[in-house]
Amino acid sequence: MKAEFVNPIYQATSDVLNTMLGLEVTRGDLRLVEDDAIVGSDANVIIGLTGSLNGSIHYSFSEEMTLEMVRIMSGMEMDEIDKFVSSAVGEIANIISGNATTYLAENDFDCDIVSPQIMIGKNKSFSMANDQALVIPLETEIGDFEINLSVKESE
Repeated sequence: MKAEFVNPIYQATSDVLNTMLGLEVTRGDLRLVEDDAIVGSDANVIIGLTGSLNGSIHYSFSEEMTLEMVRIMSGMEMDEIDKFVSSAVGEIANIISGNATTYLAENDFDCDIVSPQIMIGKNKSFSMANDQALVIPLETEIGDFEINLSVKESE
């Protein structure tokens, strides 16, 4: 997977979480997953990518991190991932993905995003949009999460 795909996703994630939530984001070691389903965490958001790149971006957050992100955003203590929390985490992923398309455009990739699909529940597995995905592990002071990037250039 090209750095021209990965760096805009990481930059958008770092920018949005810093601006919206005051969080610093650190990237861990990347790894490639091939011909396998991705196992998600408690709160999963999948956003399709179309245009110069086709595929999907899968954000996977623990319940604790999801609830803390929503608490920071809304000022409300939440004790479960309900419709409000699901909507909020979907919106965070949507904003990150939208910003990523702006950064991708700077590298001459004209892309659009598809409305998010939100799945809640432990150990859900997801088929990848392509035959491989790059797992981007990320760390913050409120928890760790992953972005699974499964994209390829359009033909």
